[in-house]
Amino acid sequence: MTRPELSTGEALVGLLEAYGVDTIFGIPGVHNVEMYRALPRSGIRHYLTRHEQGAGFMADGYARATGKPGVCFTITGPGLLNILTPLGQAWSDSSRVLVVSSALDIKDSAQGRGRLHEMLGQHKAAESVTATAMAALTPQDVQDAMARAFSLFASARPRPSYLEIPLDLLSTAAGPGWQPRPAASLPHATARDCEAAATQLKAAKSPMILLGGGAMNAGAAALRISEALGAPVITTTAGKGVVRADHPNVWDYRMGLPDVQARLQASDCVLAVGTELSETDFWASNCILDNLIRIDIDPAAIARPHRAKLAILGDAAPALEAIANALGGGKKAAPPAPPTDDSPLRSLLSRVLKVIRDSLPEETVIASDMTQIAYAANEIFPMYEPRTWLHPVGFGTLGFAVPAAIGAKIGVGPKPTVAMIGDYGFQYTLNELGTAVEHNLSLPILLWNNDALGQIRDDMVNKAIQPNAVFLRNPDFQMLAKAYGARAERPENLKALATAIAASLKAEGPTLIEMTPRMVQG
Repeated sequence: MTRPELSTGEALVGLLEAYGVDTIFGIPGVHNVEMYRALPRSGIRHYLTRHEQGAGFMADGYARATGKPGVCFTITGPGLLNILTPLGQAWSDSSRVLVVSSALDIKDSAQGRGRLHEMLGQHKAAESVTATAMAALTPQDVQDAMARAFSLFASARPRPSYLEIPLDLLSTAAGPGWQPRPAASLPHATARDCEAAATQLKAAKSPMILLGGGAMNAGAAALRISEALGAPVITTTAGKGVVRADHPNVWDYRMGLPDVQARLQASDCVLAVGTELSETDFWASNCILDNLIRIDIDPAAIARPHRAKLAILGDAAPALEAIANALGGGKKAAPPAPPTDDSPLRSLLSRVLKVIRDSLPEETVIASDMTQIAYAANEIFPMYEPRTWLHPVGFGTLGFAVPAAIGAKIGVGPKPTVAMIGDYGFQYTLNELGTAVEHNLSLPILLWNNDALGQIRDDMVNKAIQPNAVFLRNPDFQMLAKAYGARAERPENLKALATAIAASLKAEGPTLIEMTPRMVQG
């Protein structure tokens, strides 16, 4: 059968490639096969995942580690619902993810006719966790939607986009016009605003600097400002790695400590760059700052919930460069060392984390999860390069680490990449071990196994609630990993942990390294 003209589904793939997409994560199904027709003859690599949730987290990890959009293909109904959790995470953590989904035929959409995968509001479901949710009815709509998504990726706060294309439209003749369109650039701060910021910072007696994920490319300029002022640099969790953790002025992430919050509130000028300053940055809802110079590309973020003395709309890197230039050279004495959390649990985990840090190259990308060992690592695990600490902060979902690490590894290639996850969260997405094995990804998976929902157990104890529903019978993770074709290790002590990590970095395929509290005393 000859095909004299491309279908819309085929033209979509060509347009994505023209926008620079080289990787797609997804699962083909009866309702989106037309999207797959042109993939074999394109230059795009497609990675078959074991679940749409895995596809979404892989795209997110790919986007965070590379700075490029992560793209997913999914199907109507359950496919879209399965990927909503990753979309929520990408939304809260400002990640460039694009999901393209099929939808029911235009004539049958939301009519309650009992069609396969039918939903009464598929588009509305996606709308709740994306910056832009688009529904195409014509080939022109698909072209416009792609232009809108990639323009937002280039010129606005990074957040996910969604496009649904009806089944009958996917197979319709594409027609003309399938060319990428130029996108706008990020907004730039005015010279006047940058000079005003420098003036206020010079006059401050106790300046401090806060860097979020939006300052990812501005670390060098931030350190110049810090050194000129003698101001400590604190990062959010999303900002870890923006500046080297071993710089004497860098406190890294410490925002959850009451002492640090008190110091921020007492400061007469806090330069906050590329951060929402949200509840999940402070782990408190009552820490409100009114002493801020705020720099952000999102006008809404600048306005809430804290009050800025000076609000600057603009990309972080050029804005901080201009402020650093206005401040001039010279260095003041480094600030004092940061406060620390010396709780018994943190002390135990610090011993494990030190071995992990010493065993990994500085440039290693680490995708972590909502687990006690990662919560400790947020504060005490030093990172040295941008885009190397990937943590699910705002939405706070379990199961992020393994698929996000897979996506990151696919994106960064030979750069070492690691997953750090807990025993319970691992079971949300452990099926993606199959994806890692299938593509022979060298990927150490550091599994902290305390046979419990440890953080929730401890929260119950702290709130005088008898711990319940927090203990579980885990599977044999060693056998489970080997069943997928992965390597597996259970180190008996910290020295053996270092040996296992070193071997896993050189291994072909993924290695599950199961760590336990008993290992620390071994």
